Amino acid sequence: MISIVSCDNDDSGFSPNPQPAPGEGSLNLPPLNPQLVAEGQDIFRYDTFGNETFWTDVLQMNQVIETAVSPATALSVGLKVDAAALPQEVVTAIQNGDVDLNDPQTTLVLLQLDAVLGVKGEVSQNQDGSLSLDRVGITCALCHSTVDDSFAPGIGNRLDGWANRDLNPGLIISLSPALDQATKDIYASWGPGLYDPRFNIDGIDNPVVIPPAYGLYGLPKAIFTGDGDVEHEPAGPVAYWNRYVAVTQMRGHGYFEDTRLNLVRDYREGDDLVTDKLPALQEYQFSLNPPASPSGTFDVAAAARGKELFSGKAQCATCHSGPLFSDNTIDGRLHPQSASVAVDKDYVNRSATKQWRVTPLKGIWQHAPYFHDGSAATLADVVERYNDENSLNLSNTEKADLTEYLKSI
Repeated sequence: MISIVSCDNDDSGFSPNPQPAPGEGSLNLPPLNPQLVAEGQDIFRYDTFGNETFWTDVLQMNQVIETAVSPATALSVGLKVDAAALPQEVVTAIQNGDVDLNDPQTTLVLLQLDAVLGVKGEVSQNQDGSLSLDRVGITCALCHSTVDDSFAPGIGNRLDGWANRDLNPGLIISLSPALDQATKDIYASWGPGLYDPRFNIDGIDNPVVIPPAYGLYGLPKAIFTGDGDVEHEPAGPVAYWNRYVAVTQMRGHGYFEDTRLNLVRDYREGDDLVTDKLPALQEYQFSLNPPASPSGTFDVAAAARGKELFSGKAQCATCHSGPLFSDNTIDGRLHPQSASVAVDKDYVNRSATKQWRVTPLKGIWQHAPYFHDGSAATLADVVERYNDENSLNLSNTEKADLTEYLKSI
């Protein structure tokens, strides 16, 4: 998870190495392994790490889905449908209005087709012809994929790595009959696009925006507090967070330990369905490039002026430097709690580093709202926040130009 941060009062202890111009230069990264990328794609989209034992046996979400979650309901809470997984006869039936989108049985058909992003179901047929959802689990794609809506809203081609900011994971979890009402209320309060990956660890209710999973190749430290690195996960920085989420959040059959957090979770059941998959999963995420800004969505001339401001008066390039627009690529540097201009500055205290990592900005046009707490609804709001917090004295025209540049990245 990522957050744009200010770089004033950097106490990271790193020497001020020369910083490449923002968006320029090369990290000279080795080519990715195509076989690992292909394996990782399958893991990212379809592997539950055995977490059916939690989502079915503990939370009983199979019963919730079978009895109460129609396709219309699923789409309303942000679940997405892969149009490529739909046979032509199903597509035709939907187009002709012959499919009941208010019937949970239709949802089970979609699960049979592996068409619901991030949800894996084992479906059986009863003697009367009706379907039952025997087991259900979740995959990485639940939160970190969406669709292009090319068929209908919520139904289209997969966009892996894009944050699903429509998804309401807290509300979905709150439907579990296994939770007490107080816990249900907390989960239900989070809202779309927000999730707290530490709530079930420390009991603090402070959700953050679901981040994209693209544009990560070359960053020495993963997530917006920089917890993930090769020192704490030999498979790689993103693999650290993949292990954390797969074990502590998705409840896959695996093991996670971080002495910095005084945290150990062991959900193996005589097995380990996580560790061996981490290299391939990370390789696939490394292959996911940020989406280019669509033509016609920004003023080219204004963006050119904004680029000059970005590297000059606005001081953005002080931290958002180099090919990924992040000084984390220089020497793995992080920044202190006081550097953030987000409304919530306390979340960092729940992390292993107690510091912030500067966000890589490519594709930033795509994943509003901004800052880890989602407190800036638009890029214009981001610029306004920095102008106020850092006393940049940008004119209205300069703020508008800078916003156009951010839209173009």
